[in-house]
Amino acid sequence: MNNQKEKDMLLENKNVVVYGAGGAVGSAVARGFAHEGARVFLTARNLDVIDTVAKEISAAGGAVETAVVDALDEKSVTEHLDAVVADADSIDVSFNAIGISPVGLQGIPLTELPVENFLRPITTYAQAHFITAKSAARHMIARRSGVIMMHTPEPARLPLPLVGGMSVGWAAMEGLNRALSAEWAQHGVRAICLRTTGMVETPVIDVVYGLHADALGITKEQFIALASGMSHRKRPTTPAELTAAAVFLASDRASAMTGTVANLTGGIIVD
Repeated sequence: MNNQKEKDMLLENKNVVVYGAGGAVGSAVARGFAHEGARVFLTARNLDVIDTVAKEISAAGGAVETAVVDALDEKSVTEHLDAVVADADSIDVSFNAIGISPVGLQGIPLTELPVENFLRPITTYAQAHFITAKSAARHMIARRSGVIMMHTPEPARLPLPLVGGMSVGWAAMEGLNRALSAEWAQHGVRAICLRTTGMVETPVIDVVYGLHADALGITKEQFIALASGMSHRKRPTTPAELTAAAVFLASDRASAMTGTVANLTGGIIVD
């Protein structure tokens, strides 16, 4: 029975690096990858935020390592990946799940938003994702195999008010995803973006929806109902749904998928 379970694991013998692994998305995806047999390398700027996740993965029988890595620092990223390859021999999946606080960036009309606050998410997301993707791809191209993954919410595509530079930053990520695939897919390296709604279980969305509710003069509960009602199924994406899709898309079963956005918005956006 155990041998059959191992055969069924989608990510058996895969080495996965997760950036921003202490956040709600990063930790959920890391647990999902580990559950499917991957050896997971968790990174964050502070070990304290990933220690609990690492202990949970280890207690469940998963293989996990932790390291302090700043995704905005190319030297920090490349040195860590060199160490991972020296230890594990490969990097099969790189998932960048970093995030920044929405305070001062969302819930503010564009006419009142300081230029530096508008630019912060654009420059932060573009820089971090370019660094982590570029650094991983150098190892992946040499082996002609690998998957670069990222996550965006629906304002990357859907025009919504009071989102500031966040929507532009997320749209830039999706554009980068297409560019990575155009150059690297021919060398066996796939690029995948997963687009969801705001996930109400996550702490950051709790803050975001509070900012938007205050700006609109309604309660947070009313804003949640408004946002959820935009989808065809009248409910938002869950972290579990994102994780399930990420696991499949990281696996060899999704080998034909690259340069694309997996639409997990439940119908808010219809392709």
